[in-house]
Amino acid sequence: MNLTIVLEGLREDLQGVAELGDERAGVIARRLGDSLAANLRLRVFDLLSQAALELSSKLPAGHVEVRLAGQEPELVYVDDPAADAGATAGEELSARISLRLPESLKAAVERAADREGISTNAWLVRAIARATESRPAQIGGKRLTGYVQS
Repeated sequence: MNLTIVLEGLREDLQGVAELGDERAGVIARRLGDSLAANLRLRVFDLLSQAALELSSKLPAGHVEVRLAGQEPELVYVDDPAADAGATAGEELSARISLRLPESLKAAVERAADREGISTNAWLVRAIARATESRPAQIGGKRLTGYVQS
């Protein structure tokens, strides 16, 4: 999806309308075009995110994500076989939970999932499964091994 072409077209349209006025109208049109481009890009991303959520809710499996390639958005279908990896053998992923996170933590979770090449949901399932496993600390000589939960 090439938003840059659309935004440039809107700038040209605005500039064309400004030509009906004087030089000051042209300057104002350029400034408006520059400031509107960033706002319009964000609004289009919001719209695409809502569309992806709506499409995902209608799919029998997988989901649709909005991804950025540079500054251009892409709608990508993601099949979620990795989401089942966090479930116990024979256990279905059917329980739902609403989780409210600060935006910064949500962004960190999404980056971690992207690094691992899995969906955010699959990453969260794995993280929760690891955190709830009971691993006793083992003492070997003078070293303490295990992990710390905070």
